[in-house]
Amino acid sequence: MGTKLELSQVLEDLENTSTLDELSDVAVRLRDSLRVEHLIYHWVDGAGDQYGYTTYPDAWVQRYLERSYHRIDPVIVGCFQRFHPVDWKKLDWSSKPAKAFLKDAQSHGVGNQGYSIPIRGPNGQFALFTVNHSCDDSTWQDFVESHGRSLILIAHYFNRKGLEFASDRQPGSPRGLSPREVDAMTLLALGYSRAQVAHSLSISEHTLRVYIEGARAKLGAQNTTHAIATALSRGLIVV
Repeated sequence: MGTKLELSQVLEDLENTSTLDELSDVAVRLRDSLRVEHLIYHWVDGAGDQYGYTTYPDAWVQRYLERSYHRIDPVIVGCFQRFHPVDWKKLDWSSKPAKAFLKDAQSHGVGNQGYSIPIRGPNGQFALFTVNHSCDDSTWQDFVESHGRSLILIAHYFNRKGLEFASDRQPGSPRGLSPREVDAMTLLALGYSRAQVAHSLSISEHTLRVYIEGARAKLGAQNTTHAIATALSRGLIVV
């Protein structure tokens, strides 16, 4: 499972989507490229309403909604308390409801491995981007080590599009970072060098410098490190 991911092409494809159907097409191609069974973008708002995209079987999606599983789903509950990406094996599945939920999920085609990225957007918006598969722990660990960083950036693009396609759900927000500023700051926060960031985003280091300085100005930061810390604390980026 897993192949060499052309990150810049995936981001370009996501950027060019203008409808939910187009976003779904990109998601399916990404799932197939990664050679995983499922890919999910899932947004649960404060009122319990749910929005998103998933390659899970329709029967499982319907069952999940009918039973309001988001209230006991260890992935939703566990990731809401975290800012960092989470391997499902590190979540708490020990309760009786959680065990029953897991058994039901797997009987409907959900894999035994999962990697979820919590995303916090404007004014407390919360969503999850998840890849799911069936394999042994060693194979899954290799996959996460190979693709984990790229998936974080892809998750932000999905969330950006999710906000666009559900504009009625998007709360008003003060002036924030531009999409490219978010990309640049996210990769820097992950430990990429400026040269690596420029290469990943297919831009020159001069253009990257413009994005970094723009982010610093908007965040009122004294330097790049301060800008990264401020963006993290405000939920504008997540690593």
